[in-house]
Amino acid sequence: MVTLLPAGLSRVVLHRWAVEPRESGVATYTDPFGAGRTTAWPYIRWTSEEREIGFPATALVPSWIARTPPGTWLEIELRARTTSGALTKWYVMARWAEGDTDIHRTSLPGQGDEDGDVAVDTFVAARPVTAYRIRVTLYGEGARVGSIGVMASAVRPGSRASAPGTGGVELDVPPRSQKSHAGHYPEWDGGGDAWCGPASLAMVLSYWGRGPAPAELSWVRPDDPCPSVDHAARDVYDHSYQGTGNWPFCVAYAGRYGLDGFVTRLRSLNELEKFISSAIPVITSQSFRDHELPGSGYSTSGNLMVVVGFTPGGDVVVNDPAAPTDDAVRRIYPRAAFEGVWQRGSGGIVHVVHPPGIPLPDSEGNW
Repeated sequence: MVTLLPAGLSRVVLHRWAVEPRESGVATYTDPFGAGRTTAWPYIRWTSEEREIGFPATALVPSWIARTPPGTWLEIELRARTTSGALTKWYVMARWAEGDTDIHRTSLPGQGDEDGDVAVDTFVAARPVTAYRIRVTLYGEGARVGSIGVMASAVRPGSRASAPGTGGVELDVPPRSQKSHAGHYPEWDGGGDAWCGPASLAMVLSYWGRGPAPAELSWVRPDDPCPSVDHAARDVYDHSYQGTGNWPFCVAYAGRYGLDGFVTRLRSLNELEKFISSAIPVITSQSFRDHELPGSGYSTSGNLMVVVGFTPGGDVVVNDPAAPTDDAVRRIYPRAAFEGVWQRGSGGIVHVVHPPGIPLPDSEGNW
């Protein structure tokens, strides 16, 4: 049963910046997943101005588009201002690199204090925050950040039902099954149930005609059904989280292939329909028990899938990578059920990746 809640249940705003580093120096870093060797790194740094959110927010999620060629990496930090006016400490949100040749990509657990904590990819406020600053430090020579954004939100528990908008649109997004990779590369979480993010990324990149070149895939076993899925899994793997579901890491991977993107929350399927009408598929995050999403045939504590369209009646057409084969990936899920598990499960989280020249639909501030 879907509980009807007032419009405007969730408050969401996304702000994005161009990054122009102005500070420089040298710092040491010991990779906790390396051999324990401490290395000195030259760096350049950019810190944003303090950004007012406009409401008391309970969560902040950064996302970025960057290139980190060999010998470089970057660190993302957030600092917030609470409703009392006090400043929090700087929280490290990510250490990111395109590969593992220099440092291992990772989130950082164990930062919690009286103001909040970092849950993999999200700063969760212990008390609401009204403003924040973001800091980017680029280590080595040649790293660059195209854009960085922060999504701030205040989401109450619950779900909502929206009336169908313009249906009958379906985008031609190639299907990719995560299940066909079961047991692949245990060092990157072993495929199968764990690779919904890489499979979803591979689908969207293929839709846009982007992705790794054959030379980048030479290490993948020759009998692999879709090497680009394995490549994405290796290059979004979070070594602390020990998984491939870190939201901003997935967006940053797409940036490697010339795409723009961000993580945000959509407040209804009506907002998602705007992207489909603009020919932009959207990666969604949801959790559910099998009876809550008729036709799924499985339960999950968190699964990514790609919304590719809507039926004339408003039901949701998805490429669900949890299907056993590519041929079974396309699914149609009932509108109210899908909206319920998506909004309840993740608060409407989406990854949007698209070529820079593709215009986005009109927004009310959350993209």
